[in-house]
This record gives sequence, structure tokens and C-alpha cells, in this order.
Amino acid sequence: MRNTLTIEGRTLSYLDFGGPGRPLLALHGGMSEGLAFAGLAQALGDEWRVIAPDQRGHGDSDRAPDYSRAGYVSDAVALLDHLGLDAPVALLGYSLGGLNAVHLAAAHPDRISVLIDAEAALEVDPADGAWTEFLRDMRYTAPTREELLAAAGPVGSQFVAQALRPLPDGGWRLPFHPQDMLDSVEACRGDHWAAWLASSCPALLIHGTRSASLPQAQADAMVSKRPGTSYTPLDGEHFLPFTDPEGFHGAVRTFLAGLR
Repeated sequence: MRNTLTIEGRTLSYLDFGGPGRPLLALHGGMSEGLAFAGLAQALGDEWRVIAPDQRGHGDSDRAPDYSRAGYVSDAVALLDHLGLDAPVALLGYSLGGLNAVHLAAAHPDRISVLIDAEAALEVDPADGAWTEFLRDMRYTAPTREELLAAAGPVGSQFVAQALRPLPDGGWRLPFHPQDMLDSVEACRGDHWAAWLASSCPALLIHGTRSASLPQAQADAMVSKRPGTSYTPLDGEHFLPFTDPEGFHGAVRTFLAGLR
């Protein structure tokens, strides 16, 4: 189910979970990969064909010269073209992937039938903190898996323990380059309201009510200001797909089922 395509000399790897259902393009969060949606693909069953790329600089996809919204969006469009998906598809994005999904729906409304934003804020002002410190301290490669995990520290290892990649020389690498992640987050900085309001397809906002990334007031405004937007609050923090997979999968499944 893993395939690749080449975009301007870069490899973009993606998972196509197959099946007879309607296509759903799923964009993962930062420091993650398409495999994060394996559980969702199983939960949706044959109703939906989940297609989940490793976005640029993540997983098995090559590093990219930039991590702008335009870059991420162009990769997604290239994937849809590669798969011959000319009719509008359902689109889901979590965190970084959610922001990319918002911009994809805004830039190419004719390609998107449904938008699901999970925990992607529209007002992004990243500040230095514990997570940026551990990214700066992380090593991209190491001779052994144990060394790489030790360098990642207790916080970093939560993101990478199951996703380290072996190198041809026998060493190991992270599933992302730490500097790329820092650059990617910085490229999210700004006000993304115009993109959110630019699309008119049915939309769902999935929100962790204790999220530090998406304040309640902003979530409420996202729903009230954009016509056709539904809202599913879940009792949790930002990492809902991992801390509450049943709730997350259920929210997606219920919303998609209601579109018939």
C-alpha cells in the first residue's frame, strides 16, 4: 500500500489504504507521518479509501527546500493528480496537516468536497519552549537506535520511538530532520483567517477543549464565522488522534456519514 511519486526531483511517499470507498486525503501533523491514520482507515472501513502521504520532510518523503503553505499544498495537488483523482475529494488534516488542508481547500475549491480540521488554529504565533528546545537538541542520525533515542530525550522519544528509519550504512535516522520541523512551524506563523473563510464546502472542526494550541474563543469564532461548519468538541488536549483515537475516529466517521 506504500507508493511514491517524484516531484521536482524529490520523493513523496504515501500510503493508500485502498478499498472501494470514496477517497479521503488525510494530512498528518508535524513530526508524524501518514501511518498515523492507519487506525482511522480501519475505523472508516469500506466506506472511505484513506490516502495518507508522508508530507514533505516527514517519514519516508524527502526533505524539501522550503516548508511554506504553498509547498505543502502543491505536493497534495500533485498527489491527487498522480492518482487521477479529478473529482472533488474529502480532505482531513490534523494540526500542521489541518492548516495545510485549510489552505488546500482555499486554493483549490474545485478539488475538495469536504474539509475536516482537527486542532489547527488560524492565529499562529509559535514561541520558544520545551518542545523547541528538544528539537534543537535532537540528533538526526546516530550509529545505533539506542543512541538516537537517548539523544531524543523523554519528550522526543514519544514521537519517534516507533518510527526510526534504518540507514543504508547500518545507522539510524529520525523520521524528520529537527531543523526542518523548526522551519515548518515558523512558516506557519501568521493569520490564516482568509484561507479558512475562502472555502465553502461542508466543514468540521474537531477541537480538544483543553487544547493549548487552539483556544476555545478562537474555535468558537471559526465555527460561527464560516457558514456550513460543524463542531465536535472532545475532552482532551492537542494530541487527540493519539490520546483519544476512539473519540477522534468517531467524530470523523459520524460527520462523514451525515453527508450522504
